[in-house]
Amino acid sequence: MAGTPLPPPPAYGSRSIADLLPSCAAALGAEGFDNVLGLPGVPQICLVMVDGLGRALLTRKAAHTPFLREKMAAGQGSIPTALDAAFPSTTAASLASLGTGVPPGQHGMVGYDVLAPHLDRVVNQLNGWDPEVDPDRWQPFPTVFERLHPEIHVATVSLPQFEGSAMTRAALRGGEFIGAGSLHERTTAAAGAMARHPRMLGYFYLNELDKAGHQFGCASPEWEVALEEVDSCVRRLDAQLPAGALVLVVGDHGMVDIAAPRRVDFGAEPELTAGIRHTAGEPRMVHLHLEDGTDDAARAAVVGRWQERFGNQAWVLTRDEAVGHGFFGEVSETVLPRIGDVIVAAHGDIALFDGRRVRPQAFDMVGQHGSWTKAERQVPLVAFRARGPLTSKRRRRG
Repeated sequence: MAGTPLPPPPAYGSRSIADLLPSCAAALGAEGFDNVLGLPGVPQICLVMVDGLGRALLTRKAAHTPFLREKMAAGQGSIPTALDAAFPSTTAASLASLGTGVPPGQHGMVGYDVLAPHLDRVVNQLNGWDPEVDPDRWQPFPTVFERLHPEIHVATVSLPQFEGSAMTRAALRGGEFIGAGSLHERTTAAAGAMARHPRMLGYFYLNELDKAGHQFGCASPEWEVALEEVDSCVRRLDAQLPAGALVLVVGDHGMVDIAAPRRVDFGAEPELTAGIRHTAGEPRMVHLHLEDGTDDAARAAVVGRWQERFGNQAWVLTRDEAVGHGFFGEVSETVLPRIGDVIVAAHGDIALFDGRRVRPQAFDMVGQHGSWTKAERQVPLVAFRARGPLTSKRRRRG
């Protein structure tokens, strides 16, 4: 591997998304968890997951988030203000690390599309989950939710279609599921659940920002409107949750915009696909699985061709190099073959598609993520105590 130096791996065990729910559990008084993030001891926590909210984007667009900006400016003690996403910086990997408290090398959800070695085909871990892949076996680690509930009540508030989905079963199973449609409905549902349970962990999922980013780009007016709606949602939550509840706002990955001319169809370049049996991953972090029986010389030749083509725009690593660098954390023998023999992680202004395998509409996606640039890997952590509903007595005093 040559070119731009690799950034450090995710700070698993100290300052990563995998450390968030275990720290919440410890802060709630549950045994067997480490509070490495230094959260204060509380009876109630509401964790707000804003899909696609990178720290760089939140900082850059602070004018659109007056409420979150105020909370960040107020400080949050020793609690970190930023966390590392999982690697790759994509929803499947990060939410599985969030839910289980372990890195992708253990839970096995190492990308958007992943090779299922026992089936010899690539499976999708978000949309269109393969019916021959059992989520409970594919990701066998118990979730933090399962370990807490029912001793401490756990509730997920999310869109109704995610109840019982394969992704939910794999990464976030356990506890009560409360389905609600609009942001207003989800906010009301989250506040109502926490009002009913004096000791509780609430998980509140918002996907609208990520959808706007993919469709329009994070530099678009549409994305800014979606960010403003997130800020308003968190403001309403602050006013509706029980007073004193700890609110944590976090993202699962950041995002970068890639212009259409920079969205490359490598599947149309035979010299890049020679010797490759499967392609997987996502456009900013491609897994290349080589033909069975490929020797070291042939593997080196694949690496050489990809470095020659993209070496000034991407890190091209062998599996051993990526694992050795710690990107996936400790990797189990079961998970190892799910990782490409070669991985290509973009650090320049490109997105890499296999046009033989993806739908044509995939090339229309503006916002991208998956690689390990700072904009993609670093997510915010905003912590504050809810002020709670304004009672008549508090209004008179005000």
